[in-house]
Amino acid sequence: MIFPFDIHATDGTARTGVLKTPRGNIRTPAFMPVGTAGTVKALYMDQVAGTGADIILGNTYHLMLRPGAERVAKLGGLHEFSGWSGPMLTDSGGFQVWSLSKIRKLTEEGVEFRSHIDGAKVMLTPERSIEIQADLLRADISMQFDECTEHPATFAQAEASMELSLRWGRRSLEAFNGATGGERDSQTLFAIVQGSTFPELRQRSAEASVQLPYGGFAIGGLAVGEGHALMCDTIEATEPFLPKDRPRYLMGVGKPIDLVESVARGVDMFDCVIPTRSGRHGQAWTDTGPLNMKNARFKEDREPLNTLIDCPASRNYSRAYIHHLVKSGEYLGSMLLSWHNTAYFQDLMARIRAAIAAGEFAAFRRDFHAGLSG
Repeated sequence: MIFPFDIHATDGTARTGVLKTPRGNIRTPAFMPVGTAGTVKALYMDQVAGTGADIILGNTYHLMLRPGAERVAKLGGLHEFSGWSGPMLTDSGGFQVWSLSKIRKLTEEGVEFRSHIDGAKVMLTPERSIEIQADLLRADISMQFDECTEHPATFAQAEASMELSLRWGRRSLEAFNGATGGERDSQTLFAIVQGSTFPELRQRSAEASVQLPYGGFAIGGLAVGEGHALMCDTIEATEPFLPKDRPRYLMGVGKPIDLVESVARGVDMFDCVIPTRSGRHGQAWTDTGPLNMKNARFKEDREPLNTLIDCPASRNYSRAYIHHLVKSGEYLGSMLLSWHNTAYFQDLMARIRAAIAAGEFAAFRRDFHAGLSG
């Protein structure tokens, strides 16, 4: 099915609204914490929900290898297995397969690779990807199987990759709609627009995808080394060819400045591992960039990370204490920083939504840049 998507306000190209799913509403612009192996690293699911997250992301590649998609299905699907009751989106596995480019075999049928866990040979096709996401993990939002294009790529390489993703997208949609049992009454499938950084290819990919009944449209193949400016240019070149009444999802992005600038170009949904990965490496995110909590300047700092964020990790622990935990290698340090960072990203999205609703997003964007510069 195609989930209802209501736009509540616009400010330039930026917009705020609600994507309505059977498991709950998703306020947009939305940031999805990444639950790679069925967990947002270092956090309980009730902590994730408490930060304000409406939806999380699950990872097809990792879950199909361990504990196995069939086992997750036997245990009730990924929601029941993980304890997350809200909406969930799963990626197709295409990005992880792209990262295995040196040990994979790509054909028209799909991608053959060896498991990084036990070396077993695995074949992932559009049909198998949809079976895992929609039938076994039972995601609310599944992604078409695609090939993430290398960067840099020649026009010819990017064109061939984009055309392959279009063909795999049609097969993904056929597999998704061909299922029996009525499960699709509560699930949807998103397309992925490819084309590297070539505007002509992005236009062709988008125009071909919007002819088909997808529930939303993702911009894939970015955050792979092209840099912030080229990423923004590519989003700007793609957005005019995406429908206004469907959500737009920028995959794998990103840092706070990436989110702000992408919202300014009409993006509605994001995901990235940065909040928890930074937490595990001793970083606390703020509007002025990440703080390195290993730094000696925090060892007697009694201030909390951020009293304006409604999160215990942000408000109830001193920077000196967190510095001590990180320097001592205590697990709690990573847990508190991951919790704070997840809350910070959700707080940022809430402020962005409020600014758009008030018609003040341009001022918010300007002030955010000024804070980074300062």
